[in-house]
Amino acid sequence: MSSEPTTGAAPASPASPAPRPGEPLPHDLLDDAERLSRAQLRELQLDRLRATLRHAYDNVELYRKKFDAAGVTPDDCRSLADLSRFPFTTKADLRDTYPFGMFAVPMGEVRRVHASSGTTGRATVVGYTDNDLSMWADVVARSIRAAGGRRGHKVHISYGYGLFTGGLGAHYGAERAGCTVIPASGGMTARQVQIIQDFRPEIIMVTPSYMLTLLDEFERQGIDPRSSSLEVGIFGAEPWTEEMRREIEERMDIHAVDIYGLSEVIGPGVAQECVETKDGLHVWEDHFYPEVVDPLTDTVLPEGEEGEIVFTSLTKEALPVIRYRTRDLSRLLPGTARPAFRRMRKVTGRCDDMIILRGVNVFPTQIEEVVLRTPGVAPHFQIRLTERGRMDHMTVRVEARPDADPERREAAARAIAQGVKDGVGVTVEVEIVDPETLERSLGKFRRVRDLRGA
Repeated sequence: MSSEPTTGAAPASPASPAPRPGEPLPHDLLDDAERLSRAQLRELQLDRLRATLRHAYDNVELYRKKFDAAGVTPDDCRSLADLSRFPFTTKADLRDTYPFGMFAVPMGEVRRVHASSGTTGRATVVGYTDNDLSMWADVVARSIRAAGGRRGHKVHISYGYGLFTGGLGAHYGAERAGCTVIPASGGMTARQVQIIQDFRPEIIMVTPSYMLTLLDEFERQGIDPRSSSLEVGIFGAEPWTEEMRREIEERMDIHAVDIYGLSEVIGPGVAQECVETKDGLHVWEDHFYPEVVDPLTDTVLPEGEEGEIVFTSLTKEALPVIRYRTRDLSRLLPGTARPAFRRMRKVTGRCDDMIILRGVNVFPTQIEEVVLRTPGVAPHFQIRLTERGRMDHMTVRVEARPDADPERREAAARAIAQGVKDGVGVTVEVEIVDPETLERSLGKFRRVRDLRGA
């Protein structure tokens, strides 16, 4: 596949503290694509989109069959709006062609493979050429700079290493940004706190739920988390709320910013929240073209309306994806800190995470918002779904804070139940459990335990 080279890392710059909110990123840290006008970006997108459609059609049997069935060819894409005529790609497509059936280059050109966990079926396998790996490092490096990272900063990476894309994606991106990598991976929480204290990193990259586990460990060891060297936390791999951002920022005295990605599209680095605005994630649209569609009708929605986010890769060689359905719910908005790139709002949930409880749609993030604003409880909770007679029943189990007496626990249970009733519209049972009772996250946390029919 022929395409223009990806933009490289920004020029070298000495280490400096992360900017405070509202302070613009120095111009010399922006790469060429970040300086494009919106019109220039759209012209680049169309060129790359047409090349990607041709590359996929010519080299992947599944895409050739899908395009033919839909009655379209790559030559039918004459504008960005024409992309809506092309068929979607789903996780099932990758599973049906397991392991390498959607690769668009010979295996001799594939330098690395990653895969999902496969906990709900066959794993989805993705591949990367040399150019893919370089582009991936570029977009993660761009993300780290947007988060406030600078050349010479130390980055503590607590994402898991291995087939999961988080650890290695963050690792090579941090190196490309000129940072010093501390590859801590997940687990061994007490040792991670010790490493942070000894090595004094400025940045941590981790899931938000595991950051809460690290915060608890700091306090368990008698260390004030606010005294640590960390200035910026880059959190991704799972939905998290503004309430969780406030919890982390207040307890740790850091900037908490969001990073977005998924392995089928590239891994972390598809979109990034800029530290100076913290108003949603700028999609790196020179490499990933976003759409939002109605998850029920498949109709493309106008800017500002919430629906399922869909991505088309623009520069990937080994595994191009055309209109990949992420199942993540978001909306697209105009760019702010990076005017050329549109923003996606923080993911509010996933189509497949939605719980239908007695006819009401419930997302775990809605429960999280209520828990995190309730005094007397920790930010650790779990949802259990069971059956009582013919009705589905939801129990929210929440950990008490160590200083919460029985009266305060009862008040917290009442407040959470009422908050869910008022804000979500369902009646739930709330159990306040002892501190450190619930499972701790070492990566992506499973918020919902569905025991119906067990």
